[in-house]
Amino acid sequence: QVQLVESGGGSVQAGGSLRLSCAASGFTFNNYGSGWFRQAPGKGREFVAAISWTGTQTDYADSVKGRFTISRDNAKNMVYLQMNSLKPEDTAVYYCAADRFGTATRGAVGYEYWGQGTQVTVSS
Repeated sequence: QVQLVESGGGSVQAGGSLRLSCAASGFTFNNYGSGWFRQAPGKGREFVAAISWTGTQTDYADSVKGRFTISRDNAKNMVYLQMNSLKPEDTAVYYCAADRFGTATRGAVGYEYWGQGTQVTVSS
């Protein structure tokens, strides 16, 4: 059974930090790229960050560049999103996803598997 399980969400004040984790199981994680997306209330799902299966390529949305860092540990089947200098506009449900092409892609259409999401709330 394929699973992507996010954890690490919570409530923080602006300027604070959180580290999201995503545990993958049920598929060959090392062959897949990984991405993080988010969805704020009343808005569509948007790309946040992505990393290739090797970990050598990354991509970030302009809104998070310089504040967020995506990483992965293929030995543990884990993906992480370190979020620093958080802003109220970062408030959203954050989703982990696996890309069957192994790349660091922004397009949601390439992502085959999705987690259930974890809530991040940033107060001003």
